[in-house]
Amino acid sequence: MPALACCVDAAHAPPGYAFPAGDSSLPFPVPCTPGVPLSTTSTHTAAAASENSSAHWSPSLSAALYKIDGWGAPYFSVNSSGNVSARPYGTDTLPHQEIDLLKIVKKVSDPKWVGGLGLQLPVIVRLPDVLKNRLESLQSAFDFAIQSQVYEAHYQGVYPVKCNQDRFVVEDIVRFGSPFRFGLEAGSKPELLLAMSCLCKGNPEALLICNGFKDGEYISLALIARKLALNTVIVLEQEEEIDLVIELSKKMSVRPVVGVRAKLRTKHSGHFGSTSGEKGKFGLTTTQILRVVKKLEQAGMLDCFQLLHFHIGSQIPSTSLLADGVSEAAQIYCELVRLGARMQVIDIGGGLGIDYDGSKSGNSDLSVAYGLEEYALAVVQAVKFVCDRKNVKHPVICSESGRAIVSHHSILIFEAISSSSTSAASMTSYEMQYYLGGLTEDARADYRNLTASAIRGEHEACLLYADQLKQSCVDQFKEGNIGMEQLAAVDALCELFYKTIGASDPVRTYHVNLSLFTSIPDFWGIGQLFPIVPIHRLDQRPGARGILSDLTCDSDGKIDKFIGGESSLPLHEIEGGGAGGNGGKYYLGMFLGGAYEEALGGIHNLFGGPSVVRVSQSDGPHSFLVTQAVPGPSCGDVLRVMQHEPELMFETLKHRVEEYCHHDEDSDDGDSDHGMGSIASLANSLASYFHNMPYLVAPCSVTAMNNSGFYYCNEDDYNAAADTSPCEDEK
Repeated sequence: MPALACCVDAAHAPPGYAFPAGDSSLPFPVPCTPGVPLSTTSTHTAAAASENSSAHWSPSLSAALYKIDGWGAPYFSVNSSGNVSARPYGTDTLPHQEIDLLKIVKKVSDPKWVGGLGLQLPVIVRLPDVLKNRLESLQSAFDFAIQSQVYEAHYQGVYPVKCNQDRFVVEDIVRFGSPFRFGLEAGSKPELLLAMSCLCKGNPEALLICNGFKDGEYISLALIARKLALNTVIVLEQEEEIDLVIELSKKMSVRPVVGVRAKLRTKHSGHFGSTSGEKGKFGLTTTQILRVVKKLEQAGMLDCFQLLHFHIGSQIPSTSLLADGVSEAAQIYCELVRLGARMQVIDIGGGLGIDYDGSKSGNSDLSVAYGLEEYALAVVQAVKFVCDRKNVKHPVICSESGRAIVSHHSILIFEAISSSSTSAASMTSYEMQYYLGGLTEDARADYRNLTASAIRGEHEACLLYADQLKQSCVDQFKEGNIGMEQLAAVDALCELFYKTIGASDPVRTYHVNLSLFTSIPDFWGIGQLFPIVPIHRLDQRPGARGILSDLTCDSDGKIDKFIGGESSLPLHEIEGGGAGGNGGKYYLGMFLGGAYEEALGGIHNLFGGPSVVRVSQSDGPHSFLVTQAVPGPSCGDVLRVMQHEPELMFETLKHRVEEYCHHDEDSDDGDSDHGMGSIASLANSLASYFHNMPYLVAPCSVTAMNNSGFYYCNEDDYNAAADTSPCEDEK
């Protein structure tokens, strides 16, 4: 007998289904194991095999499932405990140097009295060791390409600060890049100010590239930077900017170094290639470049023209496209040398991509078909070939790689607080019998057709009659002929049929303590996908599939697309009901998000940014050291951003408290507990809300520290705290 027949009445129901006593023309099934077919030898064997497979799940299977060995290499892996580990030195990381991300979360979120920092999630974990390794790897790749191709100039990169303007990120890049003459690129006046300040501590030869649209103030500031002995290059994005450069440099008695951004014919057709080609937003055509040369020559400043810049677009998918664009730019470079410009540098812009989905494919916006070594070799070969053919001295090669430098070093960690499904709530057979007994005759006819189809094992007919039954009852409900309980009973009944024939939606919604618009704006804005995986429990088979729903009151505040083309993510059951229950916590991490996300994030629903911690590898007993911690913005902080004044708001509420409590006190018979003590208590409670983060607080966590500054520690302090108040996972 078909398993579908489990859902029919007692006269036809197979063993294992019981029905309530009493006379009823609408019997209601009670399956012994909902959603599981009737007992047969093959069914039991399959179930046993499934349980056995689950029991033998391993971290390596999770690594393959979430493609961690693809997009995560060489910086992330799954350790033997089933937790995601960071490998701060890439392939050179020794086993004892790996950093367990779950231990970082515990250190960050545990109360101070047990050695934690008392910070609230979500949190961004920054790994400066990974940042340093990315810089060194990029430099090493170009050094090897230059040496192997006998290229007669050097490489020196710049970091475009627009990717992540955080002070400590920029300062780390300047410090780590100083041995390589690594510089900065700015695209606005505030970015130029921070770049100037940071490069005062950098290598004197480091380039300061000034891109973006420019007015007189921007150009004057760039000329001041030149006067301060910073190696500043003003890159023209619009032809008219050259007039301001000539005028202001003479007025300020500063000899500038000028570059131009060329609009190449080579076009990157992918999602990130809209800035490339002749119709791109930025740059000068060959005709405009020739006019710039003429103006500089007439002003006696042609020797100031020393750099050619171009940009094909972000996430260049293949080295063939890269080589094509570099070759075209190298031709323009050689022509400028012929025209008398004192050219020194070819700036190939950004475009060095990263592998977001682990596919290593050139046919995807989420991946690239090359590594750092192939990228550097393609650039060096293309420039050398053109310059040798034109008998032009090899230029210094500069790149503006931002995404490839900072993406890997930042991890956004957040918590799933609960999960729910779209399935109807289950009902007992007695409840169904009671509520469905009052259905209209049309609905009862649909039910009889449904049960008859179930007996015959006709799945398609079952779906048809179930849908008809639900729609008929919805119409009756709208007309007021049936109540909510009957409507819910029909939903539960139909859901039972759907589960039996495998037509129910198994995807759950996991509610996460996060604002998508604040922390992952590129997903919402341009459909950019990032790897998102649980950072622990990876030694267990994930038993559900889910989408992620954030805290905002916006239907777009969900993540329902994932790498690999998936519309849901394999996830584990939240133990004990999540943060609202008594069980354990469930943490997820978004990786490769170190570029752009923090700078682009807004304050939708007045959710501010996450807390931020800076974690370095340590040879101490715990493998890591938290060197900086910044609590996320408080409610008061985000209110100020929108021109509210928290102090005045509090005073208004305080007066309301005093008025309300005194009013209650006067109206009571003298036994009121609303005295001055309660007034002060309520006012203090209101004041505390202004200082706390807007995100949800789990019952077991402490109030987040207020936004009063940074937390610093050294390794001795850290180890002392850990020794005196060890966390459970550090004992």
